[in-house]
Amino acid sequence: MSNVTVNTNVGAMAALQSLNRTSRQFREVEDRITTGLKVSSAKDNGAVYAIAVMQRSEISSLDVLQRSLERATSVIDVAMGAGETVADVLNEMKTRVISAADTSLDTTSRTAMSDDFLDLIRQIWHAVKNAEFDGTNLIDEGADDMVVPASLSLDTITVQAQNLSLGVDGLWWNMPIASATLPFTTATEAAAFIPAMDIAIERIGLRLSALGTAAKAIEGQSQFLYKLQDAMTEGVGNLVDADMAKESARMVSLQTRQSLGQQSLSIANRAPNMVLALFQAA
Repeated sequence: MSNVTVNTNVGAMAALQSLNRTSRQFREVEDRITTGLKVSSAKDNGAVYAIAVMQRSEISSLDVLQRSLERATSVIDVAMGAGETVADVLNEMKTRVISAADTSLDTTSRTAMSDDFLDLIRQIWHAVKNAEFDGTNLIDEGADDMVVPASLSLDTITVQAQNLSLGVDGLWWNMPIASATLPFTTATEAAAFIPAMDIAIERIGLRLSALGTAAKAIEGQSQFLYKLQDAMTEGVGNLVDADMAKESARMVSLQTRQSLGQQSLSIANRAPNMVLALFQAA
C-alpha cells in the first residue's frame, strides 16, 4: 500500500502536471484553429518560421516585379495602339498620292488632295507625340529603350524604342508639318511620293512587329511569375498552415483528456481525507 501523507500529495501533484500539460496543448490547438497556422511565431518552430519569413519576402518582391511588367505592358499597348493608327493613316496617304498622280486630275482636286496629305502628316505627328504612358513614349523620335526588371535574380527584358515619326530616322523623310507649303502640286511630284510611302508602310510593319514580340515576351514572363508566386505561396502554406480537420480532432481529444485530468486531480485531492477517516475509525 502506498504511503498516505498530509504534507505532500504526490498524486495530486502528478495529476496537476498532467492537467497543465493538457491545458497547454489545448491552448496551442485553439491558437492554430483561430489563426489557421501551425507556425504563427518563431517560438512555434524557429527554423520553419525563418524559412516562411524569407519566402514571404520573395513573394512580396514578385508583386513588385509584376507591377513593373504590367506598367511595361501598358506602355507597349499605348505605343502599339498609336502605331496602328499611324499605319492606317499611311495607307490613307498612299491613296492620296496615287490619286494625285493621275495626270487627268484637275489642279483644284490635286490641291485638295495635297492639303489632305499634309493634314494626315499632322495626324501622324500628334499620334506619335501623344503615345505616352506614365512618362514613357516608345515611338517618338529620340525615345530611349525601356529596361524592365523580370526576375528576382535581376534579369531584365529590354524593349527597344521604335521611331514611328516621319523624321530622318523614322518611317521616311523629314517633313516640316507646320509648313503651309503643299507637298505636291503636280502629278509628277505626287508620283515621287509613292516609293517613300511604300518604304514607310514596310517599316511600320516591321517596327510594330518588334513591339508585338516584346509584348509577348513580357506577357510570358508575367505568366511565369504568377505561377512561381502561386507555387511559393503553396509552399509556405505547406510549412505553416494548420490542418483544420486534424486540429479539430485533437481539440475533441484534448477536451476529453482535460475533463479526465480534472477528475483525477479531484480524486487525488481527496486522498488526505483518508487520514481523517483512519482517526475517526480509531
